[in-house]
Amino acid sequence: MLTAIHKGEVVTVNYSLKREIALTRKDLVELVKMKDLQHDNIIYFLGASIEPDRICYLTQYCARGSLQELLADPQTSVDWTFKLSFATDLSKGMNYLHKSFIAQHGKLSSKVCMIDNRLWVLKVAGFGLSKFKTEIKEEHSSENFYRDLLWTAPEHLLPSGSSQKGDVYSFAIIVYEILFKCFPYQTNNLKYKDIITRIHNCLTEPFRPQLRALEDADANPAIVSLVTKCWAEDPNDRPAFDAVEKTLKKFHTVKSDSIVDSMLKKLEKYANNLELIVKQRTQELIEEKRKTDILLNSMLPPFIADELKAGRKVEPKLYQSASVYFSDIVGFTTLSSESTPMQIVDLLNDLYGAFDDTISKHNVYKVETIGDAYMVVSGLPQVTERHVVEICNMALDLLGIVKTFKIRHRPEMTLMLRIGIHSGPCAAGVVGHTMPRYCLFGDTVNTASRMESTGEALKIHLSTAARDQLLRFPGYVIELRGPTELKGKGTMVTYWLLKKEPSENKKK
Repeated sequence: MLTAIHKGEVVTVNYSLKREIALTRKDLVELVKMKDLQHDNIIYFLGASIEPDRICYLTQYCARGSLQELLADPQTSVDWTFKLSFATDLSKGMNYLHKSFIAQHGKLSSKVCMIDNRLWVLKVAGFGLSKFKTEIKEEHSSENFYRDLLWTAPEHLLPSGSSQKGDVYSFAIIVYEILFKCFPYQTNNLKYKDIITRIHNCLTEPFRPQLRALEDADANPAIVSLVTKCWAEDPNDRPAFDAVEKTLKKFHTVKSDSIVDSMLKKLEKYANNLELIVKQRTQELIEEKRKTDILLNSMLPPFIADELKAGRKVEPKLYQSASVYFSDIVGFTTLSSESTPMQIVDLLNDLYGAFDDTISKHNVYKVETIGDAYMVVSGLPQVTERHVVEICNMALDLLGIVKTFKIRHRPEMTLMLRIGIHSGPCAAGVVGHTMPRYCLFGDTVNTASRMESTGEALKIHLSTAARDQLLRFPGYVIELRGPTELKGKGTMVTYWLLKKEPSENKKK
């Protein structure tokens, strides 16, 4: 259902499939008469547009939707007072239309019976304005074609047509839906085509929905007799809506104040049910937000994620000193060629899962993983003077994990990790819109990568800058490697980080 705002009110927009339309004098007269139709139980016509490709007409909006939707909702209970009220409203609306220039509806069903949001009043829609409506031609083999015929009187099935007596038949089917809160012929377990065939080819007694005993003790059984009369096989045996409306008024045995009380109780029950649903949906929303935050914080630093969620732009920033860690698996290409893709996925998932658990104990940020490459930084985005200590402690822990790590499909094989670390200035910022990533830029990143690629298996390769930073903190055993040729960087003196000595307190 499409809606719009017209003169400050929410209205329903009914678009036509026609590309263009030419209104005759007769059509214009109909539009004027449609505007004059005023009744509590019909949908008001508010206006129309005949602009090419924007042909539509506006009608009153009912927030609760159609009667068919309301009855199909298992969470909405409809007591006898409301059932009788809906049936009465429908008879009043149809009686008014039959006495107006409309004369007959022709397409009456529970789908065109709308429920008002404020007082649960039923209003009939879908009448008149034939010039704006386009018949959607369903194939006769389609179930939808036969489904739409469930409310059509037998005399109008073939050839198709409509009459006031046909509307009375449709009314009876709708009242059946209201009484038993179920779709027509739902209990027959037949296909729609078979149902229509049996209704049309009436040989003995008419084929109609099964009328079972009303479960609601307050319901007046005489209404079942009215339904039976209204869907009689012979159109002449069906009462007019004048008589139907008078009959239904007799069923209103309760006082008007009791009806109001019932309405208030219904609204209170609906409000309580709505509060429960809102509370449940709110809890679900909170849980989904929590999961989203966890996922977002795993992709971006928390404070960066908070800035992006707040709609603020994150400017790139230059950090004067940070330590960057790179590692990869020695012989990974050969291992990949000897393994299936799923085995490699399992290997990396197991390894990086163990890595992620370990780095969470250190003040570091995992930048990314690309294949077997693992990149971590400390000193940004959270600034710390101990960045080289955090990275080196983490590297020693990861090296310890690798030495005892077992590959699922190659348990006899020892995983060989090569690690490189470098310290220096670094720029960082968020790159991309669709899948934003927090990326590092600068010569420090390139040098750290070269430190890894020129290192050796199961060793931590330190640059001179990283070694100098680390010397400020006692307890680390460092060994000189000597001059090392770095691609694109020339010759640099590099070092091996061997271990960290236990502190005196721990020795005691």
